Order: sequence, then structure tokens, then C-alpha cells
Amino acid sequence: MKTKYFIMMAAVALGLSSCQKKFDPSSYAPDLNIGGYTSSKQVAATNLVAYWAFDGSLIDSVTNTNGTNTGTTFGTGVKGKSLQGGTDKYFLSVPSAKVLGLKSFTINEWVNTPPPSNGIIALFSLSNKSEFWGNLEIFIENGSTNLNGTLKFVFTNNGTGDKTYAVANVVNFFDKWNALAVSYDETTSMVKVYVNGSRVSAGTLAGITGPLNFVNSGNLVFGTTQFMTTPSQTTSHSNEPWASFLTGQLDEVKIFNKALSDAEIGSIAKLEGRGK
Repeated sequence: MKTKYFIMMAAVALGLSSCQKKFDPSSYAPDLNIGGYTSSKQVAATNLVAYWAFDGSLIDSVTNTNGTNTGTTFGTGVKGKSLQGGTDKYFLSVPSAKVLGLKSFTINEWVNTPPPSNGIIALFSLSNKSEFWGNLEIFIENGSTNLNGTLKFVFTNNGTGDKTYAVANVVNFFDKWNALAVSYDETTSMVKVYVNGSRVSAGTLAGITGPLNFVNSGNLVFGTTQFMTTPSQTTSHSNEPWASFLTGQLDEVKIFNKALSDAEIGSIAKLEGRGK
């Protein structure tokens, strides 16, 4: 009888232990909190006017507007999937009224690209239908290397007289994911540029003061400049031999209608870099 009793008790103990949940130390870890945020979507949420996550679509999730694709695909991103560019590949998106009416702004995006080999690498453009440059252009200058990269930001304010803000001596910008952000503040007329959440440059541009005024705007262009599309987005001119396409990747492109603070941009970079 004793033998049967001990066998029965052992079976009960075994059954109880098998029902217990395995201890997971990570379940007791506190939630990630950076700058008071647990998700990048919480940062300046009311100021977000456009957002492309590229998780298998070209949709601006703020306005639910889909893009018009020319050859781009999707790859692995810093969060989920990303936009994969290539030679003669880009996509167009119709900007919302809030994007067209930007007075101040921040554009935040992740970039993973080899260095330029046959022309500038254009990342983003708010096109201008009749000017050489778009109302806003972001590109990597030809000749840039991991030892010395140059980022350029072109403003065409009030329709004419484009101005270029350049940031040189950017290191280790190629062949890996980097968070790139640029802002303009109408109250200070300051342009600020950030790489991986850290400010790398700040200054003003002669002729660019106060609230921005983008006029004669056309499509948003991702993956090349406004004049390298077919047909060109501007009547000013078409393809240039010194300009090229993004053959790498873009991810998490966000446009805000204010100049985010250093802390906000740092929080976005840190959170998105952790997949949040």
C-alpha cells in the first residue's frame, strides 16, 4: 500500500509541475522608456502629418494615400520591412494639404545605402513643377565616403531662389542603417540636422527666414530627385548625368509640422533603433 501511495503522490507532483509556467526573467523587466516614451509613435503624435512605414505598402498611414510605384520593392528594415530602391526606381506620392502648407517641419527617416558611385543619391523631394530643384530636396553629395560624407538640403522658398544647406564631414554613413533628420523652425529660421539622434549641424540660410511658403508644388518623390523621374516632375529640365538613384533602402519616413526638439529626435532614433 505504501508503494502505491508514494507512486500516486509522485504522479500528482509531476502533474502539478508540468502545469506551472516556465519562469521568464524578461517578463519582470521594466518596459523600455526613453525620454518618457515607450514607442516612437508617441513622440509629437499630434504634429505628425505624413508617415510611410513601408511594411509591404507605399501608403501614407496618416492620410491613407497610396503611392505610385516605379520599380521599388520591399526589404528588411530597421522596423519590419523597408523600401528597396534601385537604378531607375522610385515612387511618387500626392502630398496632403498639411504637407503643402508646412511653415516649420521635421523630416525623420532611416537610410541604408552604399556610397554614391555615379551621381548624387537623392532620398526625398517635394517637387516644384517649374524650378530646377524641388521645394525641398534631401540628397547625398557625389564623392561622399564613410570618412567624409556630405548631406545636402535644398529649399526653394516662395517659388524661386533655391538655397542649399550642406553638412560635410559626416562619418560612417554608408552600408548600415542610420537615422537622418532635418528640421526648420520658423520662429528662429534655424535649420538643424541630426544623425542617429545626435545633432550634427545647426545654422541659418540667407533668404530663408520666417514661415516657409512652398508654391507650385507637385508630387513627393522618394528615391531620386524631382528631375530624374520619367517624365520629369518639373518643366525646367530632365535627367542630369551627375544625379542618380537610391540603390539602398529607406524606412520609417515621418514628416512633422514643427521643428522637433533635440530630445524628441533623440527619442525617436533610440526607440525605432530598438524596433519600438
